[in-house]
Amino acid sequence: MPDIIAQDLRVLFCGINPSLYSVVVGHHFARPGNRFWPTLHLSGFTARQLRPSEQDELLERGLGITNFVDRATATADLLANEELKQGARSLEAKVRRYKPRVLAVLGMGAYRTAFARPKAGLGLQSETLGTTRLWVLPNPSGLNAHYQLKDLARLFAELRSAVDKG
Repeated sequence: MPDIIAQDLRVLFCGINPSLYSVVVGHHFARPGNRFWPTLHLSGFTARQLRPSEQDELLERGLGITNFVDRATATADLLANEELKQGARSLEAKVRRYKPRVLAVLGMGAYRTAFARPKAGLGLQSETLGTTRLWVLPNPSGLNAHYQLKDLARLFAELRSAVDKG
């Protein structure tokens, strides 16, 4: 899956890895039931709910998308921990190159494994990647039953508010 990325984004969202469905259709978070696009809208990042096929419009809003791991799987738990750790090293280089204000990692377990931060929680992290702040959010996959859409929207809105304040 090609990244949706540009220099100096407000937020670069980092998924764990693309779904098989997303790779087939060529758009991030495209699997039916994924709540990324509704959450972006409900949290105020977008004025309307974008379709996955409109992903390039994110760049106009200072937003982008990347993944820890490029390999598509049916579920993220099929990834090896070493894949996530290698992904973090690649992601760090990408972040240092593109310099987004915030890297928002979508998946606490993936963040904990990839960055060797076993006690990390949601929200703003104390670490940075260069000048980029790190923020952890729940994974919006429909398979993540721990968070309902309203909860995801509230947590994403906290990030949007922090980014808007500078």
